[in-house]
Amino acid sequence: MDKVNELKEKGNQALSAEKFDEAVAAYTEAIALDDQNHVLYSNRSAAFAKAGKFQEALEDAEKTIQLNPTWPKGYSRKGAAAAGLNDFMKAFEAYNEGLKYDPTNAILLQGRMETTASALSFMQSQGDIPMDVDPQQARSRRAPSPPPAKPAEPPKPAEPRVEDMTEEQKNKYFAKKEKELGNAAYKKKDFETALKHYNAAIEHDPTDITFYNNIAAVHFERKEYEECIKQCEKGIEVGRESRADFKLIAKSFARIGNTYRKLENYKQAKVFYEKAMSEHRTPEIKTSLSEVEAKIKEEERMAYINPEKAEEEKEQGNLFFKKGDYSTAVKHYTEAIKRNPDDPKLYSNRAACYTKLAAFDLGLKDCDTCIKLDEKFIKGYIRKGKILQGMQQQSKAQAAYQKALELDPNNAEAIEGYRQCSMNFQRNPQEVLKNAMSDPEIQQILKDPAMRMILEQMQNDPNAVKEHLQNPAIADKIMKLLESGIIQIH
Repeated sequence: MDKVNELKEKGNQALSAEKFDEAVAAYTEAIALDDQNHVLYSNRSAAFAKAGKFQEALEDAEKTIQLNPTWPKGYSRKGAAAAGLNDFMKAFEAYNEGLKYDPTNAILLQGRMETTASALSFMQSQGDIPMDVDPQQARSRRAPSPPPAKPAEPPKPAEPRVEDMTEEQKNKYFAKKEKELGNAAYKKKDFETALKHYNAAIEHDPTDITFYNNIAAVHFERKEYEECIKQCEKGIEVGRESRADFKLIAKSFARIGNTYRKLENYKQAKVFYEKAMSEHRTPEIKTSLSEVEAKIKEEERMAYINPEKAEEEKEQGNLFFKKGDYSTAVKHYTEAIKRNPDDPKLYSNRAACYTKLAAFDLGLKDCDTCIKLDEKFIKGYIRKGKILQGMQQQSKAQAAYQKALELDPNNAEAIEGYRQCSMNFQRNPQEVLKNAMSDPEIQQILKDPAMRMILEQMQNDPNAVKEHLQNPAIADKIMKLLESGIIQIH
């Protein structure tokens, strides 16, 4: 809330200094942080009214009343905005409604009186009241009348008199008119006419960043990307000099980002989206930034692909696998996968390492990946079957071997794996254990004091298995015990 109060105070100071656009910007930023604060809407309504933007002032006043219906100032804001739109009946009703909550409020009483006088003056100028009628009589005659139906569109404020303006005011007035004509042409996709009017606006007022942004938008639509970037850069320079709203500068940076994105220069697009975010964070820019970051990451991944280097890394992995250094083999297979991510054999080889390291979940994931890359890759199904056997999931392992046999009915590994699963699936755990214990190799392993100590340690600390699997000799013995069903690792 400290930030909200700071922005509100900034807006109040700007309003006092008659810097109405700055005040509106500060209050708007504060509302973005606290959109239930009725005072912020009230203050922004005052700033809009001072700037002659009575429709916006009315909308903020109504929001103020919605948030705090018993606060008299909300009604005074509504009355002032409605009066600025020459909707005197609405203004009169607003002041009366406010007086219900505070009958002695001087601002509401004065506002109602001034509205009545303004209404009479307006009607007199329109010929609604004869010049010889006493205004007091007219007021009393009209007061009981029911309120008229709400007009479809409130009347616009009277056009300012150009002859009464200073030179600077004239320039801004004519620049605004040219911009409006340009916007109308832009909506019709008449870009040539739009450019003509936007350039004319700059001739009248070269200090407004909006005109440069609009010209850049035309060039963007016409796919004149280099010219679009130049106009945005010029707009940013002008905006900095004239202390333009940070939102407008952010818009220029974002448009440059959009342009580089169209040119598929994603790194440059990222730079300018980040600059836009530093000026003003919006969900749209944040989304665009995330999307180009994903594009950059994908480009880098694709640029890294090199099948020849992948083959070199695979050979290194094979070498370390044969030495029993499975962890180092994993590193080389992983690098090979980065270099050639579409080769199923690389995932299969890494799955074999993970199996030796008892990292069954990772091995299973690699098997699924290589099968996804090549549904006819028999080795992938056989590796998957062996891993599932090690996890004592006999039915799933049997299904994997079955898939391999569908591809090659004579594959010896698949036939043996399927046979073992069938036998283990039919026998009870006591029978499996009895058969395993009759195997001389199993007996030798279990009689080894060092292995007995390791097994005891694994039972007390399941994570200890990872350390022992680094030793190839111990790893082979543990795998033998796993395959026999003596031990299980989940």
